[in-house]
Amino acid sequence: MDCSYFDAGVCRSCTLMGVPYAEQLAGKDRHSRELLSPFGDAVWLPPVASAESGYRNKAKMVVSGTVDAPTIGILDEAGRGVDLRECGICAPGVRAALPVLADFVTRARIEPYSVPDRRGELKYVLVTLSPDDELMVRFVVRSEESVGRIRALLPELLAALPHARVVTVNLQPEHKAVVEGEREIVLTAESSLVMRVGGIPLRLRPQSFFQTNTAVAEALYAQVAAWVDEVSPASVWDLYCGVGGFALNVAAPGRRVVGVETSTEAVRSARATASAAGLPLVAFRAGDATAFALGAKTAPELVIVNPPRRGIGAELAGWLEGSGVPSVVYSSCNPKSLAHDLARMPSYRIRTGRVLDMFPQTGHQEVAVLLERARD
Repeated sequence: MDCSYFDAGVCRSCTLMGVPYAEQLAGKDRHSRELLSPFGDAVWLPPVASAESGYRNKAKMVVSGTVDAPTIGILDEAGRGVDLRECGICAPGVRAALPVLADFVTRARIEPYSVPDRRGELKYVLVTLSPDDELMVRFVVRSEESVGRIRALLPELLAALPHARVVTVNLQPEHKAVVEGEREIVLTAESSLVMRVGGIPLRLRPQSFFQTNTAVAEALYAQVAAWVDEVSPASVWDLYCGVGGFALNVAAPGRRVVGVETSTEAVRSARATASAAGLPLVAFRAGDATAFALGAKTAPELVIVNPPRRGIGAELAGWLEGSGVPSVVYSSCNPKSLAHDLARMPSYRIRTGRVLDMFPQTGHQEVAVLLERARD
C-alpha cells in the first residue's frame, strides 16, 4: 500500500507502511509465537490476513482549523490540524463521508476546537460503516451551543449522506484528551447501527465498542466459536463482551451464556440482538468483569476474555487460576499483556492459537488462544 501522507511525513501512525504485506503478516505471526512459546506447545494455525487498505470501519477524526476551512484528521506536535480525509486504511464509505462532514461543519458554523488556545466547540467526528454500507456519524462537541444548528440542518446532512442511519451529538466539555463524554444526544429515529457479521445482526449503539476491521472480526468470531464447540461446554462467560460478538456466536442449544461489559450502551445493544435472535439462554450484565467473577457463586465450564490492551490484570488472572474453570479463550490485541497474564495463570497451557491481522500497516495485531487447564 502506498500513502502520500506517510511519504510526505505528515502522518506516521502506520509504522509499517511500505513494508511488503506478506512480510508484515509473517513478522506478526513469528512475534506472537515466540512471545507465547513459554506457555505451552501450542498448535498454531495459519495467520488470518486482511485487506491491506480500506479495512477500517471506523474513523476517529480530530477536527481542527477554522469554520470555513476545517481539517479532519490528526494534530501535529504543535496541536495544529493535519487533514487526512483521504486516509487509505479507512473503508471507502468512510472516506466518502469525510468531505461531506467537513462541508457540514462550515454550513452549520460549528467552530473547530483549538487545543493550543483551549477554545472552540467541535472536537471530533466519529464515523462508523456497517457491512451494509450504512453509517453512524457522531459529532463530539464541548457544549450544547451547536446542537440546535446541527438538528436544524440534519435533513440536509441526510440528503448528502443518504446511507447515514444514526446521527448523534456527544458532549465532552473537558479540556483533555478524552474522545467522548457520557451524554449522547440522538438526532435520528434510529439509535443503533446494524453490523451484520457472520449472519448475526449485531446492534451497535453510540459508545459501544466494536472491532475496527469487520472482515477479520468475522474470522475471529468464527474461530472462537469453533474452539468453543470443540470443547462443548454447557456454560460460558464472555467477559469484556462489548456488543456481544463472542457470546452471540457461541450460543448453542442447551448452552447458557452470560456476557459482561461495563458499557451500559453496549449491553443494551447485546440484549436487543439476543432478543431479536430468539436466544433465551444468552444473557448480558452491565458491570466490571473482575467484580462479576469474584462475586459469582459458581464458575462456568469455559470463560472467554477479550480485554483492552492492558490485559485482564492480576486480580482476574488470579481468580481464573484458582477457579477450576477447565478452558479459557483469550482474545488479545496486545500479545505482551497476554504473556503477562498467562504468567499469572501457570495452571493453564496454550492448546492452540492464531494471529489475526486486525491492523495492517501497523505493528498492532490480534491473537487468540485456547487455554486448557493442565491435568495433575
